[in-house]
Amino acid sequence: LHIIKMSLFRVKYLSFFFILVSVFSFFNIIYSYYFNLYLNLNTYYFSLFSSLIIGLLFYKIKEVDRKPSIFEKILTVFLGYLLIPVILSIPFYLSIYNLTFLNSVFESVSGFTSTGFTIFDNIKHIDQGLILWRSSIQWIGGLYFLFSIIFLIDIYDDSLKKSLTNFLSFNSSEVLKQTIKIFVLYSCITILIFFILNIFDIRSFHSLNLSMTIISSGGFLPSNNLSSILLNEGQIIVFSLLMLVSFFSIFFIYNLIFLRDKNLNFFYEDIHLFLYFLFIVAIFFIFFSFDTDFIYSFLSLVSSISNIGISLEIDQSKLSFIYLILVIIGGSFFSTSSGLRFLKIYSLTKYSLNQILSFSKPKNIFMNKLLFSKINFDFKEINKYFLTIIIFIISLFILTSLLSLSEISFESSFKLAVLTLMNTVNSSAYGLSDFDFNNLHFLTKYFIIFFMIIGRVELISLLLIAKKFLFKY
Repeated sequence: LHIIKMSLFRVKYLSFFFILVSVFSFFNIIYSYYFNLYLNLNTYYFSLFSSLIIGLLFYKIKEVDRKPSIFEKILTVFLGYLLIPVILSIPFYLSIYNLTFLNSVFESVSGFTSTGFTIFDNIKHIDQGLILWRSSIQWIGGLYFLFSIIFLIDIYDDSLKKSLTNFLSFNSSEVLKQTIKIFVLYSCITILIFFILNIFDIRSFHSLNLSMTIISSGGFLPSNNLSSILLNEGQIIVFSLLMLVSFFSIFFIYNLIFLRDKNLNFFYEDIHLFLYFLFIVAIFFIFFSFDTDFIYSFLSLVSSISNIGISLEIDQSKLSFIYLILVIIGGSFFSTSSGLRFLKIYSLTKYSLNQILSFSKPKNIFMNKLLFSKINFDFKEINKYFLTIIIFIISLFILTSLLSLSEISFESSFKLAVLTLMNTVNSSAYGLSDFDFNNLHFLTKYFIIFFMIIGRVELISLLLIAKKFLFKY
């Protein structure tokens, strides 16, 4: 085997996910044989062997013997978001449904980034094997996102690192320890969600797909609408509460059970998120449940803060703008949800108020410290938070303009741009449940694919890449 040295990409990191794709391809083959689903059976053999070969090649590639720079890590994560969905698109492209290569890649990128946009008009016409493959793509993508947080840990602030570990700089052994912990937690929580949904009489096939959707903060459904799956109020309430899994940190339950030293640093983000959640639930209950049953609003609320986006087929047009704001705010840093993150917005707001008060009351000292924590955030962290918001606004303006030029109404363009950048599926909660992605212009599909990937990668990464190419050190 020819040994190739890679200077910019750490492809050995990607090899695990290509091998994981081959494992899921094998599972789909077994599932198809067991339930006599032969229509698209051969397509999974192609994804199995292609992903296995690429995974082994990437693993064998000899990398430069030095610690990778943050720039190299960011490029590696971007490369994964480009290459892995191409392999994941093979079963779509080779299926009996005559999908173009672009539509196949669109579907796979949408799943891998946990967005949930789909080019399929009627899910009932798809065989169960391919529906399960769509959900598997989300599951793999959610795990890739969590692993990438650890891989790119150096772009995060010290205060965020302290909420995860006592180490401020990760060596290879610490990275391995954290990634193994994530994989075990991610898998166990998926299984737990599956069993809970089964206990409440949701069909096993739907429970399996929904468990992978919830844990990954994805948007793919195994049916045309959620109303055909959740048949009573009990199921709606349980499903809504389970979606909070992708709102809080994936380490939250683990830390509660296994952490001996209950250091508040490990819980401060989730405490803030819990108070934020209680506040918005109270606001919705008091002010926004006047014309619908509260549990329907509650489901859409939880779905929005978790960046899942799915909702029941009821008219919620009056609340669509509020749901979009919740989507933009997002959830925990160490979860599969997207958004700007509540803690960033809270810290930036508190810092700004302290600065204003310091001018009006110069003799007073105002601490830039988070509640329930001894962690202070400094000016460098605030700069990063501010730049992240600026990059989001610029990206939102660009994508909205591009979509408007594609003869989509400005309102729909704006909503779709927000959902794309926040990796949240279109639904009745945002007034876009009937949006047709299949018949979009091919350039528009490319734009949405690109910005779905941009939204999934930490926005500050774009600034670091721009700095590398446009400015000299």
